[in-house]
Amino acid sequence: MVFDFLKGEFVDVISWLDDTRDTMVWRFERRGQAIKYGAKLTVREGQAAVFVHEGQLADVFGPGLYMLETNNMPIMTTLQHWDHGFNSPFKSEVYFVNTTRFNDLKWGTKNPIMCRDPEFGPVRLRAFGTYSMRVSDPGMFLKEIVGTDGEFTADEISNQIRNVITQEMSRVLAGSGIPVLDMAANTADLARLIATAIAPKIAEYGLVLPEFYIENISLPEEVEKVLDKRTSMGIAGDLNKYMQFNAAEAMGQPGNGMGAMMGAGMAAGMGAAMGQNLGPWGAAPAAPAAAAPMAPPPPPPPAAKQWHVAENGATKGPFGEADLATMVQSGGLTRASMVWSAGMEGWKPAADTELSRLFAMVPPPPPPGL
Repeated sequence: MVFDFLKGEFVDVISWLDDTRDTMVWRFERRGQAIKYGAKLTVREGQAAVFVHEGQLADVFGPGLYMLETNNMPIMTTLQHWDHGFNSPFKSEVYFVNTTRFNDLKWGTKNPIMCRDPEFGPVRLRAFGTYSMRVSDPGMFLKEIVGTDGEFTADEISNQIRNVITQEMSRVLAGSGIPVLDMAANTADLARLIATAIAPKIAEYGLVLPEFYIENISLPEEVEKVLDKRTSMGIAGDLNKYMQFNAAEAMGQPGNGMGAMMGAGMAAGMGAAMGQNLGPWGAAPAAPAAAAPMAPPPPPPPAAKQWHVAENGATKGPFGEADLATMVQSGGLTRASMVWSAGMEGWKPAADTELSRLFAMVPPPPPPGL
């Protein structure tokens, strides 16, 4: 009776139903890890069952229903000698691994990536996107990542995968040579390059990334402001067309008095412009006459000559010719007055210089005795 009780105690049905949507590995809980020989193991689609016996990875079972007997446990039977005709329970740990895709996982660059752009020079880029992850080798994933964790979630590995993605993203972007303004049109190609680059490292974890997407590659805020200004200038490049477009829209709005007034004014302006552009009787406008060459500007007038006058051992001046003409009229300057100007070798009588013309209208002194 006791043997029959123990025999029934250890007949198991081993399975896992997951409703958490983020659990990657779950350890089957059994008191003392005792599993009866002949127990049923149910592995559903999107799962794998990994047996760890006495600390060693024993076997991996794919989807299906298994009777844990010698004929379908070729590896485990080599790890232990079964006593009592395989009627005794054996102690093993069973880990269920979720092999479905974990979708919409986020990645992004923590720090800007320095790149050299042919138009803007050195720039700092940021990027972010999504990826999907799936366990491709349950045994390797258990050995390399999970260890003895009884419940392993996707968040526990996502940080490490993001680090790998960011490293390869920096390398690919810096070496791509694609101009910053053209990267938006090449995100699919860049994503393929990055996915190919990270595949070997991810495979070491027993994982694969079926999908990898770059959602955006952004510039620093100050560079985006400069681009916005350049875009605005390009849009408003032809202000005349812009004004005509606005006026045409106003004309097309029914019941809009302002639109009618603007339309009438615009029509008149367009008619006048057409009349000027078209020749008589609708002829093509005449070619504009060639503009006459502009005459060179006249040279600046020479600086007025300045004169100095010697009188009673002292010099006066400088004086312009207008001042000297007044002095001649008043008798303050005579033909015998000594004068000097820049460029002269020395003092000379005014009559012996170019100032002699100032005395032409002044009569000479009267003869003596008159």
